[in-house]
Amino acid sequence: MVEKKKKLKQNSNFTITNMAKGNPPIGGLPFLAMKEAVLGKAYELSVVFASRTTLRKLNLKYRNKNQPTDILSFPLSKTEGEIFINLEEARKEAKKFGRELENFLGLLFIHGLAHLEGLEHGSRMERIETKFRKQLGF
Repeated sequence: MVEKKKKLKQNSNFTITNMAKGNPPIGGLPFLAMKEAVLGKAYELSVVFASRTTLRKLNLKYRNKNQPTDILSFPLSKTEGEIFINLEEARKEAKKFGRELENFLGLLFIHGLAHLEGLEHGSRMERIETKFRKQLGF
């Protein structure tokens, strides 16, 4: 099955595309403000909501993990990147942490942005994520 692309939001350096079934619950999330807070206004970012199958394939190809995941970040250059999000996996993780899906997507997105900034898992990344969560209301 070929996934259909549906542009949800777009400006000159930021797009959100839905390639998954249904519509992601993103209406109340300030994706652009989050992107600009963490990466700056000039950073070009593409966000794609995709199926579990797509994220599993990307996870296998780029991280050698044959399982779906909730988010993957791909820096393409110092000023450009892509984030792929799977709502099914995000929904599972949100339940684990006792959060509403929309709130969890905000946390997840900030996490993905931190990776695009070059951060790796650890206490420094957690401190920076916490700073942006507070600043952005998550």
